[in-house]
Amino acid sequence: MEFLGFLDEVYEKWGQGKELHIVMDNFSAHRTLEVIRWVEKHKSFHFHFTPTRASWLNQVELWFSILSRQLLFKQEFELVPNLTRQLLAYIEEYDKTAKPFAWTYKGEPLKIN
Repeated sequence: MEFLGFLDEVYEKWGQGKELHIVMDNFSAHRTLEVIRWVEKHKSFHFHFTPTRASWLNQVELWFSILSRQLLFKQEFELVPNLTRQLLAYIEEYDKTAKPFAWTYKGEPLKIN
């Protein structure tokens, strides 16, 4: 499972001897039996789940989707400083016309007609 590999990597780099608080959405992969068992063995990890359908992460994901499509898609960056420079230039240009994302969820589940 890809998520467990991510948790193992985070634990190796930062989790030994430290309390780690991880904020994430309610994606089903974050709540599998394997993940629950992993967290039980790694007491220094604390998960905090954002509310379903009210996640600020959705807004962040939307922005990263725009960034990916407009700047990163099919690009290769040989050096991190080059990537950093292009990201900062993109953000500066994007901010000139940026408007807040409108939250439109009205509390009704999606329906298939």
